[in-house]
Amino acid sequence: MDYEKYMKICIQLAKQGEGKVSPNPLVGCVVLDKDGNKISEGFHAKYGENHAERDALLKLKNGEEKDGTLIVNLEPCSHFGKTPPCTDLIIERGIKKVVIGMRDVNPIVSGIQKLKNSGIEVIEGVLEDECRELNEIFIKNITQNKPFIAIKTATTLDGKIATSTGSSKWITSDEARNKVKNIRNRYDAIMTTSSTILADNPSMIHKKKIILDRCLKTDLESKIYQQGEVYVFCDEITSPHPSPKLGEGAVVSDSRTNAGEVIFIKTPSKENKLDLNFVLKKMYELGIKSILVESGGRLNGEMLKYADKIYHFIAPKITGDNSSLSCFDFRKITDINECENFKIKSVEQFGKDILLIYLRA
Repeated sequence: MDYEKYMKICIQLAKQGEGKVSPNPLVGCVVLDKDGNKISEGFHAKYGENHAERDALLKLKNGEEKDGTLIVNLEPCSHFGKTPPCTDLIIERGIKKVVIGMRDVNPIVSGIQKLKNSGIEVIEGVLEDECRELNEIFIKNITQNKPFIAIKTATTLDGKIATSTGSSKWITSDEARNKVKNIRNRYDAIMTTSSTILADNPSMIHKKKIILDRCLKTDLESKIYQQGEVYVFCDEITSPHPSPKLGEGAVVSDSRTNAGEVIFIKTPSKENKLDLNFVLKKMYELGIKSILVESGGRLNGEMLKYADKIYHFIAPKITGDNSSLSCFDFRKITDINECENFKIKSVEQFGKDILLIYLRA
């Protein structure tokens, strides 16, 4: 039986839940009858709704799954959460064999043992690397209790994101910029800075946005504030909310007409910089499990030590001007061995541009 073929289908099904299932993992499922014919498939579509196994099995009404095989990219859950345990339904439906891509890193899950105790054959580790990559966000959340951090930047061949005057529209093609929208959808929130907002006045359409604005320089009429829920980290709660007695981490909300909510969070700072450790910890506490950084060279550079992944779009253009703005510009070094090291995971082409994806080395 070609389980890898069906596991690839599971992975593609699971991706349909990107941006909608957090903090849950991405899961897809395929069911075969006793003769090896595919009879159902499913995926976890939205947090709080049916898991992939339940979605696939509940589509079957006539018992055709009995003595069949269920293939899923992640170990089935064995505990009650928003939905009942998937293992119970698998056992109840008479499945004879379960093929799993990877074990669940959540210690409360013991689905494999429960299935084996019920006499079900379990095959593990099919396309495990691909399955782990699919759920890289979930794995970091569970194993480290930290948000997954990605940086997106778009540059010329010589690494520039704008000229010295701030001209940057557009470095990359429509095809590349459309890909960026797809990437954004995978993450719980986008992070940027007041400098980027003041320079470009971007909309950055997303359900949740994080703005680092230490001195509250941005205007609530800026495009970025007109949609979604916005978290503003600042070192003083000033206008429109003078509250000098608020302690670190205090939250003040400002509801807007026809828009989401602006949430101001008082943040410790050092050497005129907001404490990024505090910012990331606070966002994780507020349920943000993954963040895509879209900003200038300063924040991109400061975030490198936290970054799990970098999306680097490169256009076949050269400024030839060293005064143009660089995509990572936050320090001076004298020894090349002081570089931050990453490895290239993949290269894709979008129109005239390429997308390099880097992972931490």
